[in-house]
Amino acid sequence: MDKKDKKERKSKTSIVDCKETFQPLCVDVKTTKTAVLLLNSTEEDAIITACEAIFKYAAEDAKKVYLMELGVLQPLSQHITHINELLRQNAFKVLGTMATNSAVGNALQQMDLIPRIIEKLSLDDVIIQEYGALCLSCLSLDPSCKVQIFDNKGLPVLIKLLSCAEPDIQKNSLETIYNLVQNSQFCLHVVELGGIPLILECLNSDYAIIQELALKILLKVTTDKESYSTMRKELAFDKLIEIIKNVDFNDLHVETLQVIFNCVSDSENFQIILEGGGLAIIFELMVPPKLSETEKLEIPLPLVKCNKNEIQSSAVQCIARAAQNPENHKDLHDLNVEEILIEILSGDNDCAKAFVCQVMIGMSSFLSSKERVRELGGLTALIRLLSGRNVSVRREAVQALDHLTVGHEQNSMTLCEEKGHEILMHRLGDSCPKIVTVAAAILCRIVDLESIRCDLLSLGAIPALVEPLKSTDSQVLINTIMLLCELVLDAGARTEMQSAGGLEPLVNLLRSTNMEVLRSTCMAISICAKDEPTSVEMCKFGALELLDEINQSDNSRSKFSEFALSSLMQSSMSLKYGLTDNLPSTDMITDGFYDAGKLRFDQKVLTLVDLLMEPLNQHLPVVVVNTAVEVYLRTRNTEKGQPTERYWKVMNDSALRGLVKEVKESITPLKDKHKQYVELARKVSKVMGGAIEKEDLHTLGWLLHISLLKCKMHCNVIPIGMITKGFYCHRALLFKYLADCIGLSCSLVRGDYNRAWNEVLVCKRDEHSSQPCRYIVDLMHQPGTLLRAHTPAAFRYHSI
Repeated sequence: MDKKDKKERKSKTSIVDCKETFQPLCVDVKTTKTAVLLLNSTEEDAIITACEAIFKYAAEDAKKVYLMELGVLQPLSQHITHINELLRQNAFKVLGTMATNSAVGNALQQMDLIPRIIEKLSLDDVIIQEYGALCLSCLSLDPSCKVQIFDNKGLPVLIKLLSCAEPDIQKNSLETIYNLVQNSQFCLHVVELGGIPLILECLNSDYAIIQELALKILLKVTTDKESYSTMRKELAFDKLIEIIKNVDFNDLHVETLQVIFNCVSDSENFQIILEGGGLAIIFELMVPPKLSETEKLEIPLPLVKCNKNEIQSSAVQCIARAAQNPENHKDLHDLNVEEILIEILSGDNDCAKAFVCQVMIGMSSFLSSKERVRELGGLTALIRLLSGRNVSVRREAVQALDHLTVGHEQNSMTLCEEKGHEILMHRLGDSCPKIVTVAAAILCRIVDLESIRCDLLSLGAIPALVEPLKSTDSQVLINTIMLLCELVLDAGARTEMQSAGGLEPLVNLLRSTNMEVLRSTCMAISICAKDEPTSVEMCKFGALELLDEINQSDNSRSKFSEFALSSLMQSSMSLKYGLTDNLPSTDMITDGFYDAGKLRFDQKVLTLVDLLMEPLNQHLPVVVVNTAVEVYLRTRNTEKGQPTERYWKVMNDSALRGLVKEVKESITPLKDKHKQYVELARKVSKVMGGAIEKEDLHTLGWLLHISLLKCKMHCNVIPIGMITKGFYCHRALLFKYLADCIGLSCSLVRGDYNRAWNEVLVCKRDEHSSQPCRYIVDLMHQPGTLLRAHTPAAFRYHSI
């Protein structure tokens, strides 16, 4: 009647006053299309009827999409602001229901609905509040809509709705707030707007979904420390403890413990939880009572076990977080937390075991706890975990062992007594890089005990390091290399490193761009280079070339790389002479030395065995020095079909042995150094073909002589004792070797065109200076003559 009266009054004032008006029609909606069309009607009752029909029809998702395709969203978005309350309510009901479909939700995101919805939520209308909040909960899944809700002051409205008595309004509002706080920047606003007290009040709800949503929001909000003061003020921790005390709320225990987890590292929060009895409750959850057979039958076992394990894990996780703060350590220790932790390690909950290890890591800085873990057998329990199948447990266990043994000799000794070093060695091949890293670090720390080092070597520690040396993880590489440095301190270990195939991956690490890896690698190479076979093997894999490149780079060069290069060359006089053309008096030539001519850093380095294996070629022969009666070729076995006699013929230099004996008997007794040099020079010249004038060098025939020796021996390597027509290079090498044998100081220098000479320091009797001078020894033209270095005579001797 009110509507009719208004129209009648309007008609009396209109220009045309003969118009008839009709009563609203009672519409019976038969089809969906009709209902959608009626949404555009001018009759409010028709629109209301259409909304009611559509609301019933939209119960299924497929029908929601169909309605959207019929164009239902546009008129509904207009009707939510309609002046007619009933019409507005119905429009909200339909729109909220429709929004629960993801396709409809996507379409609604493109419409400017959010400001209008938020505006109407302020009305004291429970239907609009319920369905408006439902619509926002769906839209708030979209990042841009979250910002739009916040910018339009939606968060204060939603927080206010939490005090509503209607559970559906609370639920929808909580869902929207939960979606918003997924963005961390909105968490602090929830605190500032007074949301925490109302969220805590929702924990008293009779509906589990509301309690869960409240806990999930608290879980996000409490990641910000700004929330702590409000949580304390509102006695939030007491309320949370009440939940985990209540066995009827065990479905909420995990979420509640996760909220406590966020807060418990703060010492003030920790004390409140401690004083309120919360830690005792958490400890009870860590070791839940065992169910009787009757209880197991009453509840489905998978559900019991899952829930029990999850709650236990969350409880231990809380203590792990608390243990991160050193201020909490004494209280935890006084509560005998170590006993509970070790009891859990004997259970079957892998997740809880991993968190137990984290507690031990946190508590390890507290000495009393560290020792208590050992006394209770915790180290033994952790060692057992290293052999388990669960990677996470192994990873946490090895880190716990690391923290418990570092800086604690007694714990380290216990680890070794329990054979922990053997298990750790096997973990060097673990698939988890973190486990390998920490295992290598622990072993590196305890390997200085000689018995442990011997144990590890006997158990195959060297081969176990080969695979980690191929890792791409820089920390794995660093720790592995440092352990390697500790293990290859003797020749046997270095030989094993070579036979295990570890030298090649080690040398390849010289290509690393990580400076710490590079420095560690250089250290390891320096140690491995103490033996000539390993040194030459590393050179075969390009160590010289790589180190030379590093030392030429301003960015990569270091004292470590320079020392590594020096060590490589120093370990092999053959290699050093080939690369530098110089052996100072401090470098002694020993059996096995060979002169393969000038070498380049980028040239492939061949061992003596490699050179012996090569087929006969046209190059100058390799000259080898050896007086040993028995020779062991330590690099590899001879290939099938190669005559083994060749090696013996080459290395069994009886002529050189006789010459060494003769020199020792005839020259060593001479008291005058000058006389010793002169006599030794004459001896070398005599066995190498005697004196020859410079202009007659072409008549010496040394090239033909050594070519015939090669053919005779069917080998590119010839012993120096067989050379009877020696050139400068052969005489200088023989002089250096013999001088070293009888303790005479002498250097060996190579020049161009097969020239080589020896330099000595002598005080000549016919000179007045008491300071020794450098001389070049003439071995070719006037054997025994000492030519003052850097004089024309000396220059003429070693130059063409």
